[in-house]
Amino acid sequence: MTSAGPRHQRHVWLAAVAGVVSVAGALGASELVAGLLPGAPSLILAVGRAVIDLQPPGAKDVVVALFGTNDKLALEIAVIVASLAIGAGLGVLALRWPGIASAGFLAFAALGFVASLGDPTVSLAIAALVAGVAAVVGVQLLQRLIAMLPRGPRDERAAPTMPDWPRRSFLLRSAGLAIGAGVAGVAGRTLLERQRQSPAQAIPELPRPGEVATLPPGAELPVPGLTPLVVQNDQFYRIDTALIVPNVDLASWRLRIHGLVERDTTLPFGALVALGTIEQYVTIACVSNEVGGELVGNAKWTGVRLRDVLAIAGVRPEATQLIGRAVDGWTAGMPTAWVMDESREPLIAVQMNDDPLPLAHGFPARLIVPGLFGYVSATKWLTELELTTWEAFNAYWVPLGWAKEGPILTQSRIDVPRNGSRLATGRNAIAGVAWAPDRGVRAVEVSVDGTWQPATISQPISDATWVQWRLDWDASGGDHTLAVRATDGSGDVQTDQRTPPAPDGARGYHTIRINVA
Repeated sequence: MTSAGPRHQRHVWLAAVAGVVSVAGALGASELVAGLLPGAPSLILAVGRAVIDLQPPGAKDVVVALFGTNDKLALEIAVIVASLAIGAGLGVLALRWPGIASAGFLAFAALGFVASLGDPTVSLAIAALVAGVAAVVGVQLLQRLIAMLPRGPRDERAAPTMPDWPRRSFLLRSAGLAIGAGVAGVAGRTLLERQRQSPAQAIPELPRPGEVATLPPGAELPVPGLTPLVVQNDQFYRIDTALIVPNVDLASWRLRIHGLVERDTTLPFGALVALGTIEQYVTIACVSNEVGGELVGNAKWTGVRLRDVLAIAGVRPEATQLIGRAVDGWTAGMPTAWVMDESREPLIAVQMNDDPLPLAHGFPARLIVPGLFGYVSATKWLTELELTTWEAFNAYWVPLGWAKEGPILTQSRIDVPRNGSRLATGRNAIAGVAWAPDRGVRAVEVSVDGTWQPATISQPISDATWVQWRLDWDASGGDHTLAVRATDGSGDVQTDQRTPPAPDGARGYHTIRINVA
């Protein structure tokens, strides 16, 4: 037997290490180039975006249920781990077929290049450069590390304490390269994130709002642990398909209104806000929110009336669907009749809680449509409004199994106490929030071991916002089951029939169990 056979058997794990390090180097180099060149894509994020776009129906529901707002981080980690695993296989392949292994790296880079083209903001030439750098670095590292592997099996007659210098040298070199790849990747991602830091001074001063939103007396209940009536920007939930927020240049940003309109219209940011702004508190929710979940929040939004913008373009009578399109190509579709109904006030929001829209929440402009789940309305990084018919277009999430119409359901949640809590006997507060935009909440009831009692609700800000509620309970010892239900402004009581989030929102009572001693 030649030395190739034993070498393959003895050094297969070293070859796998070589492949892993080579992929790490390729990814680290590509991230660094993406961070140094504005407009360059991250191959990791590009592949992650492709995974999101190609996901089967129901995948979003499962991922959000497992990871919540950490779904993007989980996907990035999965992409990296899968890439390193492929690298390990290519390293083993390189022991016998180095040419095929190198071709595998080229195919891997080509996959990243093709995936990056799914982002309409990416330059073809720069994407090719990033993929090329990744391919060259990966192939070169693989070839050099494989060449460093010992040429034959270790002499078994050597003293056990004698150092295996070739293998030790290989491992030290591999460790150094892996650390370098990690540093390059972190540096590149840091630079990439900094590209998306929009300085506040770049945003022109907005005109004074024509309508100012204020909180009525009694709008907030003083209960420790209760969700704030107005959620701070950095605490507000975020669910979208962008693994990294789009890099929007305010100076060149334009909002186009087209389709079934009398006049194709384009507005720069200054012309948009010159139409006049208003403030209003609106509660928005994600359709993926589980019963008792936290993918819901209330904020003060400042923006331009959506109907004022549509009036400039002139909506034609046959337009039955409004499409919001983001700069990264994501779409949401809603009934035109919903946004034209004067009982609600949809906005093109440019501020959130008196601050310019944070990048993660749609800078420089997003849609806020009271009463509709975000997946059919709340377009972040808004760049187009297209009028079409209801039958002519299905927005992003509809082909993936989600309902085309998405009104927010009447729901309620227990914040205090937490599930599994241990309480002392005597007077205890049970408290939480309830929402039914844009019907409002008329009443909240709490069940203690099956007996329903009315709770006190806070003074509503408007029908478009949630309310806080509270019940003071004289707790006796033992295990207890607590549940909550709301009645909306139309008189409809929240259903107890449990359903999963897909296809149009979770239903059922939020129920917890506690112990009193």
